[in-house]
Amino acid sequence: MMLTNKTIMILGASILQLPAIEKAVEMGLKVVALDMNPEAIGFSVPGVVKEVISTIDIEAAVEAAKRHQIDGVMTLATDMPMRTVAAVAKECGLVGVSEETAIKATDKSVMREALRTAGVPVPKFFRVTSINEFRAAVENIKGSFMVKPADSSGSRGILKVDDRECLDSAYEYTKQFSHNGIVVVEECMVGPEVSVETLAIDGEIHVIQITDKITTGSPHFVEMGHTQPTRLDCAEEIKKVAIAANKAVGIVNGPSHTEIIVTKDGPKIVEIGARLGGDCITTHLVPLSTGVNMVEACIRIALGEKTDITPNLHCGSAIRYFQQHAGVVKRIAGVEAAEGMPGVKQVSIVHGIGETITNITDSGSRMGFIIAQGTDADDAAEKCEKALEKIKVDVG
Repeated sequence: MMLTNKTIMILGASILQLPAIEKAVEMGLKVVALDMNPEAIGFSVPGVVKEVISTIDIEAAVEAAKRHQIDGVMTLATDMPMRTVAAVAKECGLVGVSEETAIKATDKSVMREALRTAGVPVPKFFRVTSINEFRAAVENIKGSFMVKPADSSGSRGILKVDDRECLDSAYEYTKQFSHNGIVVVEECMVGPEVSVETLAIDGEIHVIQITDKITTGSPHFVEMGHTQPTRLDCAEEIKKVAIAANKAVGIVNGPSHTEIIVTKDGPKIVEIGARLGGDCITTHLVPLSTGVNMVEACIRIALGEKTDITPNLHCGSAIRYFQQHAGVVKRIAGVEAAEGMPGVKQVSIVHGIGETITNITDSGSRMGFIIAQGTDADDAAEKCEKALEKIKVDVG
């Protein structure tokens, strides 16, 4: 159903928000996009109203929302604008997360406290604001531990510490990524990692899909692959923990992306975001594995419209990122061969020939990826990995 008489504001106009912008335009909506980058790719979509405003400039965003008389507000795949989403929704009387929920979903220290208070399983953790507090905290954790900026995203600043002789440097590395100066220290959880993609409608939490993750491992744990549906045999337990986490942070209407590690003591929360997952998880993998278009569903929820989230596919889907090392990209070969392989849906080069790339330290440093669909998770993963073998990258 087309929604030609309504206006939606989308916070962010980068490649991350592009699927939402394109879908909203396709649905017949008037789209107002906010981004501080005047050259953001989302602004180039025909019909989009361009507002060069930072997504964290709450006052300017609220003014723009009122000026355009919007009917809904949302973002996609990033935590930074969530507090702006909450403020705009409150000021304009729209569907959206509360300001309290936005804080719980974007500050890992507040999030951890809310989850622990509600009895949701989390690792042992400490909130620190100085090197002395940091040193005291690690004395209460046995073995390796994780250090995370409280309010960053995209794996930025996350570090696993094995060597306690390097405490000062670990603290300083992570703190530079923390906007509010708060650092979270927590015990290192061991086990397979998943994310849970959910949609809340009038307080009922619907689990749409569970995603298996592959990361770089220590020290930065950057995500290098995702596969759907999960191949773990504890899916029901994972769902229960994710639903409890959603309720603990107060998500009533809209999406969430909950990261969980299945430890020897059961599933424990890594973190929860009150928005759709990034890394093409909800924009590409979920539709390929379930048939549910979570982007469209989120748009409809934001506008107060009814939405159908009934799965109509039972397939597998996968994404794999290129391996890389620091240098200048000299040559990329095999892209057409990979694109032509059965099940391959997309091959994307993020950092191309002539660009300087780094080792993989965060999500933004990854140079490219492949997405595939299969009959089940194993088939999708195999197709993705075989296609990845066709890509040859020379870095000098």
